[in-house]
Amino acid sequence: MELWFTERHTANVKFSIRVNRQLFSAESDFQRIDIFESAEFGRFLTLDGYMMLTEKDEFIYHEMITHVPMAVHPNVRDVLVIGAGDGGVVRELCCYPEIAHIDLVEIDQMVVEVCRKFLPQTACKLDDPRVHIHYEDGLRFIRTKEAAYDLIIVDSTDPFGPGEGLFTKEFYGNCYKALRADGIMVNQHESPFYEEDALAMQRAHKRIIESFPLSRVYQAHIPTYPSGHWLFGFSSKKYHPVKDLDAARWNARQIPTKYYTTNMHGGAFALPAYVEHLLEDVEDVE
Repeated sequence: MELWFTERHTANVKFSIRVNRQLFSAESDFQRIDIFESAEFGRFLTLDGYMMLTEKDEFIYHEMITHVPMAVHPNVRDVLVIGAGDGGVVRELCCYPEIAHIDLVEIDQMVVEVCRKFLPQTACKLDDPRVHIHYEDGLRFIRTKEAAYDLIIVDSTDPFGPGEGLFTKEFYGNCYKALRADGIMVNQHESPFYEEDALAMQRAHKRIIESFPLSRVYQAHIPTYPSGHWLFGFSSKKYHPVKDLDAARWNARQIPTKYYTTNMHGGAFALPAYVEHLLEDVEDVE
């Protein structure tokens, strides 16, 4: 008998991966957590039946949400990461010796524990001495912060369940307040392809542009996410994501990557016409 993991992308579209075995399954206080092992994508993590990451393609997401802002901001020392209990963002941030302090805020302690055990590829830097893990709600945590961070990375789940509060106007306003005068916020921005996902993307973008003077959207191809076309948001108090890219400085670091390069950095912000139209529809609304 064959075992398959299937995720519903729309009422008419499903995505399936053949599974060799299920390694873990449990209900935390917040969600159902499963770890599967597959021949094509290696081990993968799902929360409440939704794909979070696979060993085969997680590098795309984690490199693009981390190295894009790090190649722009000239002096990141203090970073806040919200969500990201799998450790992938932290792994990429730990490539930068100038970063002095990383606060990782994850609401579900079981996610971190499970990823430490079953996904060491992403969780390998969670014990770095610069990393401080806080098991609490990200919205509540950030309310108390003011001018504390150079970079905030919001690696949230989808805008429902435990991650719902991370898509509100209050949350983005608090992120703005928690950043220093030249701070950057990057968030996962959902997919623009299917109608329901596109609406969630537009709602998030509208709330972000109400808080930040400069907001741009960029993209990556992530095979296991709905439609494969995924967006990220870059919001800043000062820096432009393309004009302020310091390619020579970033390349001199010689950080090994499999997806991100400074050559494709600018291209990631060159969006298809249909995505531009979706964003313009929101930006034009007063």
